[in-house]
Amino acid sequence: MSNSDTTIVILAAGKGTRMKSALPKVLHEAAGLPLLGHVLKNASAIDPQQIVTVVGPDMTNVADYAVSTVSNVETCIQHEAKGTGDAARSAMDFVPTDPGVVLIIFGDAAFLSTETLVAMRKACAEGSHVVVLGFEADDPTNYGRLACDQEGTLLRIIEEKDASSTERQITLCNSGAMAIAREHFHDLLGSLSASPASGEFYLTELPELARERKLGCSVIVRPDEVTLVGVDSREDLAMAESIFQKKLRTHFLTNGVTLRDPNSVYFCVDTVLGQDVIIEPHVVFGPSVVVGNNVTIKAFSHIEGTEIGDDCSVGPFARLRPGTQLGTGAKIGNFVETKKANIEAGAKVSHLTYIGDARVGEGANIGAGTITCNYDGFNKHFTDIGAGAFVGSNSSLVAPVKIGDGAYIGSGSVITKDVEADALAVARGQQSEKPGWGARFRKAQQRRKSKRT
Repeated sequence: MSNSDTTIVILAAGKGTRMKSALPKVLHEAAGLPLLGHVLKNASAIDPQQIVTVVGPDMTNVADYAVSTVSNVETCIQHEAKGTGDAARSAMDFVPTDPGVVLIIFGDAAFLSTETLVAMRKACAEGSHVVVLGFEADDPTNYGRLACDQEGTLLRIIEEKDASSTERQITLCNSGAMAIAREHFHDLLGSLSASPASGEFYLTELPELARERKLGCSVIVRPDEVTLVGVDSREDLAMAESIFQKKLRTHFLTNGVTLRDPNSVYFCVDTVLGQDVIIEPHVVFGPSVVVGNNVTIKAFSHIEGTEIGDDCSVGPFARLRPGTQLGTGAKIGNFVETKKANIEAGAKVSHLTYIGDARVGEGANIGAGTITCNYDGFNKHFTDIGAGAFVGSNSSLVAPVKIGDGAYIGSGSVITKDVEADALAVARGQQSEKPGWGARFRKAQQRRKSKRT
């Protein structure tokens, strides 16, 4: 079977009421990516012919996210919340009837791996018309049970509320994910019956419908329930975050990165780190961070949307915001914030500084307390600081402004005009001095105080 014979249906219409959030459950993030983003990433990795995402009627944000994330995604609406079977039936108009495989997965199943999807597709293509993904649970309470015969053929899925005391002893549980032979998809889904109790339609009826048609049913078992079931609550979300972070930390530790205190460092799934990177405690990586070789990131730094070149030093207590680029050997010190800033090779921004919408040229030095005043209340403006320039402490550079190569800015200056290369610019009030003023002032204050008492 070729990849082009695969349709993936992602059920993402659930509101996730246990999350107690205005944000749809599948858009909550783990490791810097929405749950649905993890699912789409793993689904698209098997190169299916199409992906159909089922959303609720008021979930335009979910639909927009899905379409913007993967190119071959279509969305459809489940107009009423009438169960998993009804959600899957909402996608029927998008699913071809020619031979192939339909994979039905859930939009919050962030750990459902491409390897598992491939195994389900393979089992379905080799004769099992319905394949259910199951797991062995130490405590199967609250899970649907998978009843199989001695040959491993799936007989039916039993919801816990409908299970007998004997059936509740079954430890093989239903994850919810399924593979269905595409040529039988429309018939099987169209034959689902409404539950007498709820009036809803459930995918769990499919094995029995398939067996009535003499179709093959089987189970693929994965041992770890935590990585198969979805995220239904904030507690589940925290657990998902913990699992992702453990995997990412292990990955970096085995690939040439030193983590001084691994459990206090947080990564995103797209974080890229070079060799011989040293990361001190309490560092947070947001999305889209690429770090070169021989870089030290000191404690309590927060980095997102940033490219860091080789041999750089960052922090402690640095905040690098999106659009920041650090050239080779650049230094960002403590309590420095950058945004949309190109800090070129060897430049130093050592402490207590904001650099936004700016270029800091090669080898330039930015003194403590310097600010690029990039916003006038309506628009952002650019500051261009030349190579080898020296900006004295407590200076304000009012953009748009250009500081030439090798220029010097006197400490405490407010620069509003361009400065030529190699020039010295000083823009501050002239200092004056009144001899004896301090003694006279104290004496006057003491007299005033004595009169009050």
